Amino acid sequence: MDPRDDYLKLDNQLCFALVTAARNVVAIYRPILEPLGLTHPQYLVMLALWEQSPRSLRDLADALALDPATVSPLLKRLEAQGLITRARREDDERILDVGLTPAGARLREQALEVPVQVMAATGTDAASLAALRDALKPFAGALKETALLKPL
Repeated sequence: MDPRDDYLKLDNQLCFALVTAARNVVAIYRPILEPLGLTHPQYLVMLALWEQSPRSLRDLADALALDPATVSPLLKRLEAQGLITRARREDDERILDVGLTPAGARLREQALEVPVQVMAATGTDAASLAALRDALKPFAGALKETALLKPL
């Protein structure tokens, strides 16, 4: 038996652990975000806007590590809910600015309970979640060409 055979076991795959964890995390957030009227991707957009608003579509997409074309449908739904505004800049019509409405800004108060509820649902504390988040940093965000994995 080749000692490398363990490398190919499903349960030993980082990719499998991350994919199943991501799916489970979204499932944990779903009932917590439902009273706020947000899906998980919409929640991420709102988090970015609560940090800085207004911001350009390009800046928002970069912050979310997504393509602007992926963010646009989320923005349309959030605008329809009355939580954000989208407007072209007067000095440069190529730039679309995204900002919070008063209702979107107020929703932040309710969202302050989301992390508390996630900790309760998972039986973890803030320090444990921060350690897990920090351990995932090499795999999170936009993939840089220089960050490609090298063989074992």
